[in-house]
Amino acid sequence: MGWMPAGDYEVALDERGTVVCRNAKGRQLKSVPSKIADEPAVIGLRQLTEWLERHERECRDRVETWMIRSLPVPAAVLTEVWPDPAWQSVLRDLVVTGADGSVAGFLRDADAATGIGLVDLDGDTVRVRPDAVRIPHPVLLEDLEDLREFALELEVEQGVQQLFREIWRYEPKGRDPHGTAVSDYEGGVFKQTRFLLGRATGLGYRVRGGQAVLPVLEDGRTVEARVWLGDGDPYYETETGPLSWSTTAGASLELGDVGPVAWSEGMRMAAALYAGREIEDGEAQS
Repeated sequence: MGWMPAGDYEVALDERGTVVCRNAKGRQLKSVPSKIADEPAVIGLRQLTEWLERHERECRDRVETWMIRSLPVPAAVLTEVWPDPAWQSVLRDLVVTGADGSVAGFLRDADAATGIGLVDLDGDTVRVRPDAVRIPHPVLLEDLEDLREFALELEVEQGVQQLFREIWRYEPKGRDPHGTAVSDYEGGVFKQTRFLLGRATGLGYRVRGGQAVLPVLEDGRTVEARVWLGDGDPYYETETGPLSWSTTAGASLELGDVGPVAWSEGMRMAAALYAGREIEDGEAQS
């Protein structure tokens, strides 16, 4: 963006989206002087910055939803949003698969005229014209470790955590497949309930009825992962409860019936909540 007049100064947005200011001699200042804080140009640029930040979050959240649900994304949608830098920053370099579930490559471009640009698993740049692609959850990628190594070779930086997202795979050993709860991250103590509630909402999880709730759509079925947080006085001590999964109607699921994505994302939520607990002397932070 060009420079805009603001009183005796000029203001603009830099490449980071920060409002910058320069004086009449053209020297850029360290900060925007308070006396021009109410100038229309300054207010407008700051409102634009807030909108851009909100737009970037919305793009990231939408793409993460596509990934967690492994939803088919029409190629026409990708070509429509690709020119937007916010969309492009979260879509670029994601691993996409075709209709048969096989890995097609790393997403590099989307154009209505030339198709979808990918770096395939041989390292070649190719153009394809699928009707849709999928952005798979990493727990569904059988060759995840190989893809991670290849991504490092390509110096890939993903705007949405996919390849390097923490995952948990269901291991039946030591677990009762007919059980309905997991205690791996139970017992994390918080001095005040409001601290744990705030951590849950800060991490982007819904809080309902004293529980952190994460809905996951998998194979056409919505499953809710739930972790007990506490519903008493917000200033009373609490601790994380067990992790369980249920239908949207509230019926508990047996562990053996939980899908791989719901399992991984539920364990990820429980671990993230537990990580904020009060640490006693000699206890290692998880």
